[in-house]
Amino acid sequence: MENIIYWEDALFTVAFVVYALSSLAFLLHTTLKKEKIGKAGFVLAAAGFALHTAAMVLRVIESGHLPFSSQFEFASSFAWGIVLCYLFLHFLYRFTAVGTFVMPIAFLVMGYASALPKSIKPLMPALQSNWLYVHVGTAIVSYGAFAVSAGLAAMYLINLYQNKEQSEGNQKHMLDTETSDYLSYRVISFGYLMLTLVIVTGAIWAKAAWSRYWAWDPKETWSLITW
Repeated sequence: MENIIYWEDALFTVAFVVYALSSLAFLLHTTLKKEKIGKAGFVLAAAGFALHTAAMVLRVIESGHLPFSSQFEFASSFAWGIVLCYLFLHFLYRFTAVGTFVMPIAFLVMGYASALPKSIKPLMPALQSNWLYVHVGTAIVSYGAFAVSAGLAAMYLINLYQNKEQSEGNQKHMLDTETSDYLSYRVISFGYLMLTLVIVTGAIWAKAAWSRYWAWDPKETWSLITW
């Protein structure tokens, strides 16, 4: 058990460092306009994701459940979801510049997770349900998509402010406003669909656990307001 804990912590730390290097590479790619640096940033993001996934798998083996039950586990899974959504978007569209605005978000979330207690505690009876995995899993994907859309929105605003969409040299390294707006809309639409599933599965889970679909507690209320 101690060996698993050691390797989980080591892989998490290395993934955190690799995400930092990926963020730096993407920033250099955008400022220096060097395509090779951007490709290196993507490779680092993919490598960090693989290491992060391995760390999460070890935690599952160690705890006996998916890493969704504590603040550390959710923050780590949230960062994982951000990178997952970014990599998926990259494979679809091959826009390297998106990583400049997304990977720093994942890095900051990982930094927050690293400051939280990593101890593993038994699941509360109410959490011992398959609905936990469906509900929190869709939340991670939804929030990851929204984080990616936030990065795309930042890119859109920077391009709009600097009016660089007319520069051919810059278009190679930064998405123009029309493309970033289109991608942001698509990603938000996907995130909204996932958020809808989060609310629906949460209500079903609440009915199974507490015999009511909705109680208007702060978490439920603000989820509905956000939706």
